Amino acid sequence: MNERIDATEAARRLGVKPATLYAYVSRGVLTRHRDSYNRRSRFDAAEIDELARKGRPRRRTAEPEVVIESAVTTLAEDRPYYRGSDALELARTASFEEVAEWLWAGEQDEPPGWTAEAGRVRTATLAQSALPGRVLPLDRLQVVVATLGATDPMRFQLDGPAVVATGRALIAGMVEALPLLGPPPVTRDGTPSLASRLWPRLCAVPPGPGMLKALDAALVLLADHELAASTLAARVAASVRADPYAVVAAGLGALGGPLHGGASFAAERMLAATHDSGDAATVIGERLRRGERIAGLGHTVYRNGDGRGRVLLELLHEAVPAHPMLAAADSVIAEARARRLPEPNVDLALATLTRLAGMVEGAGEAVFAVARTAGWLAHAIEEYHRRSPIRLRARAPQPAEAGVVSRPGARGPGRARP
Repeated sequence: MNERIDATEAARRLGVKPATLYAYVSRGVLTRHRDSYNRRSRFDAAEIDELARKGRPRRRTAEPEVVIESAVTTLAEDRPYYRGSDALELARTASFEEVAEWLWAGEQDEPPGWTAEAGRVRTATLAQSALPGRVLPLDRLQVVVATLGATDPMRFQLDGPAVVATGRALIAGMVEALPLLGPPPVTRDGTPSLASRLWPRLCAVPPGPGMLKALDAALVLLADHELAASTLAARVAASVRADPYAVVAAGLGALGGPLHGGASFAAERMLAATHDSGDAATVIGERLRRGERIAGLGHTVYRNGDGRGRVLLELLHEAVPAHPMLAAADSVIAEARARRLPEPNVDLALATLTRLAGMVEGAGEAVFAVARTAGWLAHAIEEYHRRSPIRLRARAPQPAEAGVVSRPGARGPGRARP
């Protein structure tokens, strides 16, 4: 039987930091195993020693890759770990506020203070209310964040505790400045949870049993995902000392892309079509015929299934097992498996939640944005401590590369004048 060693010993033998070790795992260079009793990472000593003899591995694909050392999140075979804690377990046992505090400072306390200054919220509410009624929640959030930032005179205080305090108020303000569609939450003890405050901003009907827990779990599951596109944008902004609001604005700009946070919007429409027609095969077949990507299926990291989506769907089954929209999602998953299409991801589960609850169009993007703000600020705190800009470099295409066309008057293929 092969000897297995822990991550600390594996990193020592390779002469790299733990973040680099896990980057090798995500790139397929190393195989990670887990102990059956505590789920800790283990590595084959022989594989580690062989890699150490070969030296730094080259990329196995032609995809561009940026590696930034970070202690915030690592990605395993089917799930993320937030500072070493299993995100799937946290989704069932912890609140979003507790998880955000854990991402920011390594503590799971939920202190009082997840509130926003009333005057600034009123200003942000007025700013987004001037938009047309059909504007989606994600677009409203972009206006809200910009307004909250412009009215915060202390936004350039970038030490860790100040950013954490800003994060609490910012996320609360993002939620409270959205239009109120249903009855606000009622509580006798302290401030209502963030999930309970977000629900009536996205849905006119109060949540049923188990549904509020499902929304809170969705926020936890989406809080961070290592260096996703929006997080990289946020880290680049933070690396040049942009304030936390500008960092979140950078993340929001990337989040809405259809290959990122916007995928839940497309999945919402697919589920609606499936529910209305009762024919998942036709809905999926038409999209394949048009050459469209099937939203909610497949993931660039989780090749064998996204555990985040699985947990969220399990919570929905527990909350409303007989709901017809849940049946529509199940039929899409069954049809996809019959066609040997990729496994469902968290976007499909999020779309199922929003459609099942009767939330407004585009609600999934808003849930994604509110949740991921916690992760963006966790990464920003790391960058503020580093005090060195992220400066990527461009590589001029070579003449033999496909698609390179020399422009008249250019100094050479792919070369611009200084």
